[in-house]
Parts: sequence; C-alpha cells; structure tokens
Amino acid sequence: MKMMIRPILLALLFIFIGCDKDSDNPDTLSTSKKTLNMSPGGGVLDFTIRTSAASWSIFNPADDWISLSATSGTTSEEKVMVTVDSKSLTARQDTLIISAGDADPVSVVVQQVSAASFYELKAEPGSLQLDFTSGILEMEITSEAPEWILSSEADWLSFSPESGSDGTTTVKVTVSGNNNAESRAGVIRLTADFASEVTIPVTQNGSFPDYNRDPDAADNTGMNLTAEELAVLMRIGWNLGNTLEATGGETAWGNPMVSEQLIKSVKEAGFNAIRIPCSWDQYVDDPATAKIRETWMDRVKTVVDYCVKNDMYVILNIHWDGGWLENNVTPEKKEINNARQKAYWQQIATAMRDFDQHLLFAGTNEPNVDNEDQMEVLNSYHQTFVDAVRSTGGRNAYRTLIVQGPSTDIEKTKNLMNSLPEDSAENRLMTEIHFYTPYQFCLMTEDADWGNRFYYWGEGYHSNTDSAHNADWGEEETVEDLLKMMYDKYVTNGIPVVLGEYAAIKREGLTGDNLQLHLDSRAYYLKFVTEKAKNYGITPFYWDAGGLGNNSTALFDRNTNSVYDQQALDALMEGIEE
Repeated sequence: MKMMIRPILLALLFIFIGCDKDSDNPDTLSTSKKTLNMSPGGGVLDFTIRTSAASWSIFNPADDWISLSATSGTTSEEKVMVTVDSKSLTARQDTLIISAGDADPVSVVVQQVSAASFYELKAEPGSLQLDFTSGILEMEITSEAPEWILSSEADWLSFSPESGSDGTTTVKVTVSGNNNAESRAGVIRLTADFASEVTIPVTQNGSFPDYNRDPDAADNTGMNLTAEELAVLMRIGWNLGNTLEATGGETAWGNPMVSEQLIKSVKEAGFNAIRIPCSWDQYVDDPATAKIRETWMDRVKTVVDYCVKNDMYVILNIHWDGGWLENNVTPEKKEINNARQKAYWQQIATAMRDFDQHLLFAGTNEPNVDNEDQMEVLNSYHQTFVDAVRSTGGRNAYRTLIVQGPSTDIEKTKNLMNSLPEDSAENRLMTEIHFYTPYQFCLMTEDADWGNRFYYWGEGYHSNTDSAHNADWGEEETVEDLLKMMYDKYVTNGIPVVLGEYAAIKREGLTGDNLQLHLDSRAYYLKFVTEKAKNYGITPFYWDAGGLGNNSTALFDRNTNSVYDQQALDALMEGIEE
C-alpha cells in the first residue's frame, strides 16, 4: 500500500509547489548529483544544493532507510550527507525532493542494490600453513547467517562440525599427513545464503626428502669391537662443550675455533675420548627440506678427523639444538620430530660413514621426559635414530650407537627406560646418563629462598666457619647409590653406560681458607665420581664448557691450548687410575 500512495503524494507536492511561482523573477535551484548509488552494505554519500532562494527544504519519503544530515536550510550552497546504514535482501530506491522558493523542485534518486552478502561470515585463521604431518587444528567460525556450511575439494581435509548456526563455533580441522615430497594446496569454503563466500587457503608442505640416496653395502672393516669392548677402551673422556653446539656459530659462546693442537693437548693430558656436542638445526636454510649446509657438515667432519687421527674415540651427537627435540618429547610432536630426526641422521651418518669404530653416534642429548607417555615418544626417537644410521650402510651398519635415558637422569632412566631400540647389529648399543648431583654443589650460582649453594662437599671437607654452605645431602653414599643403579640395570646385562657429562663449577669468588677448602673439596668430588663410575663399569666424560674464571668448569685455556686447572685435571686422572 505504501508504494502506491508515495507517487500520488509526490505528484501533489509538485503541483502544490508549482502553483506559487513568480514567473518574472523565478528562484534558481540545482543539485550537484541526480543519483546516489549506495553499496550493498550501505554507507555515506553526499550531494550539494545550490539556490538563490532564501531557504530550501528536502522531502525524504524514505526516512525509514535513508537519513540526511539536514532537511532544510537558509544558505545558498549546502552539502547534504546521505546515510544508509543497513543492507537489504532486495534492491530498493526512493527519491528525495528538494524545494526552494518558487524554483522548480529538483529530485535526487537514492538507490541501493540488493545485498547478496546480507550476512557477515568470518573464519579465523584466514589461512593455514601446515607441515607435512597429520593432526587436528582449530578454526573459529563467526556467522550472522542462520546456517553455514564448510566444504573442500581436498580429500585430505575434513571438519567437525561441517555446519552450524549463527554465533561463534569452534571447528576441528583434521589434516592427513602428506607422504609426498611435493607440497599440496587446498581451499576450505565457508558458505551461507545471502552471505559472501569465505575461502581459507590451505598449504601443506611435502615431507622431508629421503637423504639416504646412496646407501653402501655393509662393511665391517675396522668395526670389529662390540659396544662393551669399546667401553673398556674409552678410558676417560672430555667434552668439547659450548662450541659446535653454540647458538649462532662455533665461537658465539666465547670459545675459539677448534684446532688440532687443542685436541692434542687434551690427549696429552690423559684423555683418550672426546664427546662433541653439536647443533644441526640452526644450519638448515629451509626448514621444509631439513637439508644441512655442506659447509657445516664439512666443518664438523674436520673436527672429528682431528680426534680420530690422534687415536681418540669420539661421540658425536645432536645436542640441545634449539630444543626442537629435547623440549618436545610429546605425542603432539612425535610425527614431525621423527621425520626430522631421520632426515638429520641420514645426512650425518652418510657424511661420516667412512670413519672407523673410533666414531660413535649419540641420538640426542638431554631429552626432557617425565612420564611413561613421553618415554614412549622418546623410544620412537631412539628407534628412528638407529634405523636411519643403519640404513646408510657401510661402516654405519656396525657402528656403536648411544641412546639417552629420559632427561639423562639416573632415577628416571631406571624407572622409565625399560627397553632399547631394536637393532640389526648385535651388541652395538650403549646408554647415556649425565650427573650433576648435588645441584647446589655442581651448578648452582646463587643462594635461593629454598636453599644455599654448597661450597664444600664430602667427608672431611666441611667448613667450620661457613657451615651455611656445607653440603647437607647428595654426598658419597648418594653418588654410589645412583651409579650402582646404572650398573645393576645395564652394565650387568652387557649394556655399557656412558656418563656423558659431569662436573662441578669452580667458585673463584671465595677467598683465603674458604677458597682452598672449596677447591680441595671440588677435587675430591671429581676424583670420587670418576673412581666410582670406573668401578661400576661406566665410562665418564668430564664437562668442559671453556671460559675461565669464577663458576667455570674449564680444564684447558683454549686460546693457548694449555692446562688451566691442573688440580681438577689431576683429580680426574687419579680417579680413573684408582
């Protein structure tokens, strides 16, 4: 009924206005625009009224959807703002009638097309970039529409739920693993009636390339010793710490480039084995391929060669390496980390394949594990490591490999690690634990609310004047009990154990008698731990992080390749000889 009445009213308005003209000196009236085309979503447009009349006015028959900044005025030129703040399911149009004095009325047509996107749809995130593993992601759908639908032509994507109503809904997107080397792309479509389609691009990386491209036939030349026999020969070891594993490069943590002279100095001091903590992930240019730079592989190989040609045994590992594995021994990261573990060890093992039994590989460093579920994941990482190395063939088919206990903690290892990886080579596996007990004596650098540092450790080495810093736990009996756990669980069953790290920091901030008592106590600790490890068939590797001075563990000045801490060195050698 309203649409029929409106033209009649407009006609009457024109007749009424037209009857009161002064034909001799008519007023003028014009507008800058005759038509205003509003967007489907509405908005603000304007037109200008120009008149010689004393006043003007606007008749707005559509004030239910059109609003004006002014409907009358007395200025000769006026800009009028026209606002439409809503959408319409159908196209609509109406006419504004402007009158001024005895001028002929002028009309401005306001029209708005129908809003195909009458309802708003939104998806967050607006795109997905995935690695090649399977998994479940969450996406949030926000809708004004009463019903929406998700779909995709990619058969490796599925949704739960696939549809929903207005409001906000969390959708689980299930992604299948991509077993191909090539990446793949798909689109998720979010649709609803009277709403613009929302597309969510999805890209999934291809899996890492197979880096075992040229495996050798198994070769046992120079690989005749079992893990037990090697453990006996590896008398005492030294860690090349804070160097090849340093974030930012070999010298980033203050140590100089490794020289062959340093290796010779370590050997001359009495060590016949070196553990090389090493990072690899930071030397990958494209995480999607896991390809290790050849320049870095060559550098590591050079350092290994320094050791082997000086008749030293070498343990080469993947160290902390940014924590990609160590901090992610979880079911959620199991698939991607196993793939990366495989890619890295295929490359490392292939590059180092020609070294004889002087070189051993260790799959991780200190994998953080607290429970049986995480232990199951760690076991998978160990199995991947063993399989990747063996698959490259050559001497790697017989090389001794080392797997780490959970957190390399003795008690966790005893309680949680109840099996070793399956291995195609017989008697070629070792286990590894680390030992910094008690922490307050070995590593703690500041007193805390829960307890003080220990400066003095062991029977006969407690202070009478600084009793607040005497050890009150973790002394001789504890050391013996813990190391015996590894002896009972592994050594007696023919599985060698490597004590991959142990040390106690040197507290040079002390003075006088306190300093001397601390140094003597520290020397006693190093001798005691070394001796007990040897007695229980455990091969010890002292942790030397380089760096000199207070709170250091350095035995050598790496800038001069000379002994820095003779007392600590003597204690280690006395312990291994006892």
